[in-house]
Amino acid sequence: MSGRAALPPDPVAARSPLIWRFMGVYFARYVRRHLNAVRLAQWGRPPAPDRAVAGPVVVYSNHPAWWDAALIILLAQRFFPDDESYAPFDAAMLARYRIFARMGAFGVDLESPRGAAAFLAASRKVLERPGRVMWITAQGRFSDVRERPLALRPGVARLAELAPEALFVPLALDYAFWEERGAEACAAFGPGIPARDLLALPRPDRLARLEADLTATLDRLALDVRSRDPARFASLLDGRRGVGGVYEAWHRVSAALTGRRFVAGHREGRAP
Repeated sequence: MSGRAALPPDPVAARSPLIWRFMGVYFARYVRRHLNAVRLAQWGRPPAPDRAVAGPVVVYSNHPAWWDAALIILLAQRFFPDDESYAPFDAAMLARYRIFARMGAFGVDLESPRGAAAFLAASRKVLERPGRVMWITAQGRFSDVRERPLALRPGVARLAELAPEALFVPLALDYAFWEERGAEACAAFGPGIPARDLLALPRPDRLARLEADLTATLDRLALDVRSRDPARFASLLDGRRGVGGVYEAWHRVSAALTGRRFVAGHREGRAP
């Protein structure tokens, strides 16, 4: 039997809340070790739907880097802590990294009609009730953050037909090196659009509307990223600053010998 055939068919049944929480702690530590910071644009908090009447949430994003999965897990646990998170995942990769299935990932193969049908079937199961969030890297492939048009996969627009009570929220992801050794992971949520508003549009226009909303969110985030101004962001997670190694050790010793307090970081350097 192939690895794909052995994948759990029901993402809801396969998901383990305990493993979800554990992996959130793991990825937070991993990000602190390898990135300088995770930042959210000051204007980019996710909309807060009325949980008394709202349905599920679909968060769809661009897909610029390997780090996207870790960043999405951290954002999910920070802003949707009481909801169950799910995400489509490349079927071949999920066969290799089965732990992601225990975190709400479900395998998809969008290169075939059968795979697209399986994606819609699993999505219908996930989105059948409130209290769940589906996270989709809607480009379906790694793409440069500056690429235009975004060329989102059409499946994301089909989800409105499966879950007319859902809220669709664009999520912009960007990465940049500023003044520290590690990169800045930057994110921003855009305004949400109810699925019923999408359904009011002709079918060909629904994907265009979702893509336009994500493009606008990406363009606005890019202005903040290019400013290199941390004040434009809320810091969600701070990594280990400084260059490490012999260079940093020397400056620590030098600061101690001269009676100055050492502060790691390129801009701050050594502070008196």
